[in-house]
Amino acid sequence: MSSSQANNAASAPSHNQLDTKAQAWSALFSEPMSDLVKRYTSSVFFDKRLWQADIAGSLAHAEMLAAQGVISAEDHASIQRGMAQITQEIESGAFEWKLDLEDVHLNIEARLTQLVGDAGKRLHTGRSRNDQVATDVRLWLRGEIDLIGDLLKELQISLVDVAEQNVDVILPGFTHLQVAQPVSFAHHLLAYVEMFARDADRMQDVRRRTNVLPLGSAALAGTTYPLDRERVAKTLGMDGVCQNSLDAVSDRDFAIEFTAAASLCMVHVSRLSEELIIWMSQNFGFIKIADRFTTGSSIMPQKKNPDVPELARGKTGRVVGHLMGLITLMKGQPLAYNKDNQEDKEPLFDTVDTLKDTLRIFAEMVGGQVNPATGAKEGGITVNPQAMEDAAKKGYATATDLADYLVKKGLPFRDAHETVAHAVRAAQSHACDLSELPLAVLQGFHASIEKDVYECLSLRGSLGARNTLGGTAPAQVRAQIARHQARLAV
Repeated sequence: MSSSQANNAASAPSHNQLDTKAQAWSALFSEPMSDLVKRYTSSVFFDKRLWQADIAGSLAHAEMLAAQGVISAEDHASIQRGMAQITQEIESGAFEWKLDLEDVHLNIEARLTQLVGDAGKRLHTGRSRNDQVATDVRLWLRGEIDLIGDLLKELQISLVDVAEQNVDVILPGFTHLQVAQPVSFAHHLLAYVEMFARDADRMQDVRRRTNVLPLGSAALAGTTYPLDRERVAKTLGMDGVCQNSLDAVSDRDFAIEFTAAASLCMVHVSRLSEELIIWMSQNFGFIKIADRFTTGSSIMPQKKNPDVPELARGKTGRVVGHLMGLITLMKGQPLAYNKDNQEDKEPLFDTVDTLKDTLRIFAEMVGGQVNPATGAKEGGITVNPQAMEDAAKKGYATATDLADYLVKKGLPFRDAHETVAHAVRAAQSHACDLSELPLAVLQGFHASIEKDVYECLSLRGSLGARNTLGGTAPAQVRAQIARHQARLAV
């Protein structure tokens, strides 16, 4: 045999194990997997959304293998060329996803081997599907967390914009769903801004722990090849490498942690939804939301139903359920990788999809959508200030202010509390507000009460008096709006 013939023989592709996987998994097996088990164990038709992460991880791994001399420069170039074609095929819809190949990883590897021969087989040197899938999920989730962070920012901006327009609008503040004290409507909305700001912080914390590289851990024990894992991490923009190979391939705490953060975020959405639903009710009439976010009744033509916030409230249960499912999935697994972990993807994917859609819709529902013709936002929450103020007058919302007034006159708070309770009873018997009681009647409860009491008994006086950091006074609310605007402008 000539030297050229020998070289040709050495470079010719050998048998492709993955091409005959329908007959048997490998030479070790004497029969193929049953069709039922194939369908039961396959994940390709939902984990194929990881294809970009899978290719990115493979290219980074191949680059490192070449740099370490584990594969040749020619093999590396072939892998790059093959992956470029596979990317084009997937993007165009021409790629054939095969059930026999189980998952996204084997489908891509099999096609790569078809395209570039033995170079495609060498790509799997020093890795396993165990560390490969853990890497893919982390890479994919990192990108989704970044998108969610942007959406959380948009929702906060929408809430701040509506708040800025309604600083002086008075809303009855509730405890136990009973009128408690008057608050600025803007102050109420900013409470949700604080919640969603914490959600964004939690997402960044999750991202930090997610953005660590498992690749190079192989199946469970590491590998005998001279891998440079730090190089791969740097190529992929990851912050470091997993320090224990067993842990790297087997744990999904980053997915659980993300789903926990997503659940909390959805809980905050659900709380806001509950209030929007109540405020839209004809019995309240505090707000309206744009028609594009409501539906009609199949039988009652007068109805506009708050379907979007109601469904968000329901989807919160769905996301929390995914959290419980993932925790249960993980709790009984011994080290290291187990097939159980295939079940992490669908709940994780659905949590991401649900959260992203919800945040996107709520940002538009609250703050409106930009009209391309005018550049202005249209269709956000429409506020009914009069209805809010009228409601605030119904529950003796300034009773605490009267108690504070008496304390400042020297009365112990507990005595002031009891005195005001008698005053409220008198107002109830006269079917009027505390601020409508004659001065003589009020002085009958305590001689120190003077004409200036009516200032603190007014709704606006009550608001203005709470001029402490975090309070509902308009000056404080405007300061908080400015703080949020500066924070969100970054």
